[in-house]
Amino acid sequence: MAYRRIASMKTVDEFRDYLSQLGLDLPVDDEPLSQSQGSPLAQPLQVGSFLVGNRWAVHPMEGWDGTLSGQPSEHTLRRWNNFGESGCKLIWGGEAVAVVPEGRANPNQLMINPDNESSLAELLSVLKRAHVKNFGNNSCDDLFVGLQLTHSGRYCRPNRKERLEPRIAYHHPLLDQRIGLSPDDDSVIISDAELEQLIEKYIQAARIASRIGFQFVDIKHCHGYLGHELLSGFTRPGKYGGDFNGRTRFLREICEGIRATSPELQIGVRLSLFDSLPYQPSGMDEKSGRPGVGEPMKYEGKEYTGFGCKRDSPLRVDLREPIELLRRMRDEWGVTLVNLSAGSPYYNPHIQRPAYFPPSDGYQPPEDPLAGCVRQIQAVAEIKKAVPHLAMVGTAYTYFQEYLPHVAQAVLRRGDVDFVGIGRLLLSQWQLPAQVLRGEDYRAKKKICRTFSDCTTGPRNGLISGCYPLDDYYKKRPEFQQLKEIKSARNQKSK
Repeated sequence: MAYRRIASMKTVDEFRDYLSQLGLDLPVDDEPLSQSQGSPLAQPLQVGSFLVGNRWAVHPMEGWDGTLSGQPSEHTLRRWNNFGESGCKLIWGGEAVAVVPEGRANPNQLMINPDNESSLAELLSVLKRAHVKNFGNNSCDDLFVGLQLTHSGRYCRPNRKERLEPRIAYHHPLLDQRIGLSPDDDSVIISDAELEQLIEKYIQAARIASRIGFQFVDIKHCHGYLGHELLSGFTRPGKYGGDFNGRTRFLREICEGIRATSPELQIGVRLSLFDSLPYQPSGMDEKSGRPGVGEPMKYEGKEYTGFGCKRDSPLRVDLREPIELLRRMRDEWGVTLVNLSAGSPYYNPHIQRPAYFPPSDGYQPPEDPLAGCVRQIQAVAEIKKAVPHLAMVGTAYTYFQEYLPHVAQAVLRRGDVDFVGIGRLLLSQWQLPAQVLRGEDYRAKKKICRTFSDCTTGPRNGLISGCYPLDDYYKKRPEFQQLKEIKSARNQKSK
C-alpha cells in the first residue's frame, strides 16, 4: 500500500504537504489552542433552548457488551464513565439503543423499555458523576446528553451473534446478495402496519428517555439500518416508500409523535448524507494473505436505489435530497440538531469510517483514507451553507490522529460545522478533548487511535468492542487473546 501513515508525518507542515500531494483541500491550523487562548473548540453554542458548553461531541457506538436483557454491563458503564471524563459537552447517544427486541444488532445491544429504565438511568448517572468529578460541581449545567434510538433493519441479530434475522425496507439488488437473501423472499420485508407499530415504540422510548433525564433523543437514520434504508426505498410500495414524501414519512411521524407527547425533549437525527455502491475485496493480497483492495460491486440497472448519490452514477454524491430532508427537519419537524455521517460500515467502510487497517471482514482501502475524511467534511460544509440555523455535528475526524485538533479547530473557525464528533478515538484516549482545551500535550501518552479496527473486528467475531491494542483494560481480558487467535487463523486460512 502506497499510502503514508499519519504517524510518519512529524510536523504539521509535513501533514499539509501530504494533503497537497493528494490534491485534498482541507484547512489545518498551525497548533491547537487551549480554552484560555480562545480555542474555537471551547466556545459554547445554543442548541434549541440549551447552551452547550463546547464544540466537542461523543459519537454513539455499539459495544456489544450489554446483558441479554438489554441492560448495561460493567464494560458499558466504564465506557460511559470515560465519556464523562472526556470533556466533551455534547454526548450524542453514547450508545445505539434498540426500541424493540427484534431490532437489535446483536443479542447484547442495549434496549430501552420500562424494565430497563433504572439501569439506563444508572448509565446516565455514571457519566454525570465522572463529569462532575473531573470538571467541577456545576460542570453538568452545560452538558447536553442524548440517547440514540434505533432499529437495525437489514442487520438485525437479536438472538445469535452469527445469525442475521433481517427486516428490510425493500429488496435491494446488491445488498440482498451480500447477506444471502432471495429476491423472491418477501417474508423479510417489514410491512406498513409493522412500521406504524414501530413508530409508536420510538415515541414510547422517547418518553422513557425523558423520564430518565436525557435532554434529547436521536432517531437514527444512518449506516444502512432501517431508518436509513427507508430513505432509499424508491421501489417500496405503500405510504412509506416511493416518492420523497413517502420515503421520509417514517421519520416525520416519529418526530411529530415525540413533539406531541414529549415536548420537553429536543430531537436529533444521525443521518448518512450519501450512499455509494457496496464494495468488496478484489481477491486476496498475496504477501499478507489478507483481503485485497476494495472495489465497487457491479450494478447493471439504470437507477440505483441509494440516498444522496446520483442514481445513474451511484459513485457520485448528490446532496439535493439530503438538503431538502434537512430543511424539512429544521422547519417543519422540530429537529434541532443533526449528526452527519455517510455510507455504511457493512458495505463500504472506507466511505463511512476511513481506516488504514481494515476490519477482518473488510478490504484494503481503495483510496488514501484521508480522501474519505475530506469527502465527508466537504459534504457537511456544503450542507451547512445550504441549511443554516440547524446545529450540525461532523464525522470522520479520528483518522487525522495527531492532527485531529488542528483540523477540527480550523474547520470550526471556517464555519463549516458546529461540533466535531469523535468515536473510535475515545476508546483509546478518551481524555484527549479535555487535554486539548487545557493546553496539555495530548500525544505524550501514545494512546492516539491508529485505526487498527480491532474495535470492529472484535464484535464482528462475537467479542465485546474496545481498543484492544491501546487500552490496558482490554489488553488484560481473555478476549484479547481470542482476538489474536481469530486474526491469525484468518490470515492462515487465506494463504
